[in-house]
Amino acid sequence: MRLLHTSDWHLGRSFHGVGMLDAQRDFIEQLLAVVREQSVDVVLIAGDVYDRALPGLDVVKLLDDALVRITDAGAKVVLTSGNHDSAIRLGFASRLLERGGVHLRTRVDDLDSPVLFPLDSNHLDSNHLDSKHHAAGEGAPVLAVYGIPYLEPRLVAERLGTQTASHFDVTQAAVQLIREDIARRSETGPVHSIVLAHTFASGGITSDSERDLSIGGLGAVPLDLFDGFGYTALGHLHGRQGLSEHVRYSGSPLAYSFSEAKHRKGAWLIDVGVDGVESVGEILWKAPRELAILRGKLAGLLESAEYSWAETAYCQVTLTDSVRPAQAMEQLRARFPDTLVLGFDPEDVAGKAKASYSSRLAEAEDDLGVCCGFLDHVRGRPADEAELSALREALETVRLEGAEL
Repeated sequence: MRLLHTSDWHLGRSFHGVGMLDAQRDFIEQLLAVVREQSVDVVLIAGDVYDRALPGLDVVKLLDDALVRITDAGAKVVLTSGNHDSAIRLGFASRLLERGGVHLRTRVDDLDSPVLFPLDSNHLDSNHLDSKHHAAGEGAPVLAVYGIPYLEPRLVAERLGTQTASHFDVTQAAVQLIREDIARRSETGPVHSIVLAHTFASGGITSDSERDLSIGGLGAVPLDLFDGFGYTALGHLHGRQGLSEHVRYSGSPLAYSFSEAKHRKGAWLIDVGVDGVESVGEILWKAPRELAILRGKLAGLLESAEYSWAETAYCQVTLTDSVRPAQAMEQLRARFPDTLVLGFDPEDVAGKAKASYSSRLAEAEDDLGVCCGFLDHVRGRPADEAELSALREALETVRLEGAEL
């Protein structure tokens, strides 16, 4: 069998205010091409299929269309819910969808209820077996695909019988249920396991676009928790990465923050035979736009041919001019139309330390000094004569209105 490990589609998400629905449609077209060209039997989605618990109607329609087309192309789907999804809403009509080849694993009750696929030499399609009654035939090998949705410790700790409400404890309890189920099924024949889990595993490299699962890093679970499984398909972190040979993050198919500019977006292609996982290969997705992180003085950015490649990219720009240029964003967008983020970090302020705003307030002699100090602080240059005149007039108006009261 051949499986495609994906996760973190985040359908409906925007990129710094830019809608990404068209780019997400393009990703789904790429995924469908891989399903057909690589003869994929099962598409795995390890959580965060949506970007929010209540997705828009056009977003729901996009997922509906994607699932129909994936199954029409001959592949099954196994999908877990992530911390961005509503597990209850995403899991609606799961028993009905299963008849069409879409297997949802969003409930705690289904942790030890795998999707089963025969792995014998007569396996010519992806018809799954009954998850409660392993009926592949005595001694016939089977692939069991388990799903661990995002587990909110406070909500599931009691149901899983854990001593404390921590990510480690609830994930360990979920994994133990899966191990016990594998042991039971192994009594009738070989069982090779694939586990989907939406969680933060120790050793994973984060980016700016993931939502923290807990405060202070306490949400991380140890990697050895997944020892013994044939393959663990992780979701949550947006960078595609292998934590071990058979424990991997597929990452998000698209970049959702500039911290992902160096990511090579893709998925993992897993081949499973009668003896278990045989190989894991990479699939790469084509990005809709390059991401450019530019830094320098405004004049250099606008004039240098070095940055010509960024004219069609989404840009994050940090200006290092000692004085913040007037109309900087307008000037940048004349060359880089898709400048989405602008920062200011002067590098050559001659011999003068950057004063904090609180110190500027302490030094102000009057209300006008407070206002001028604010302008100087946020934009890096003092008020000019026209601005001083406007500030004096505004402050005088406020003073007169206060006197009338």
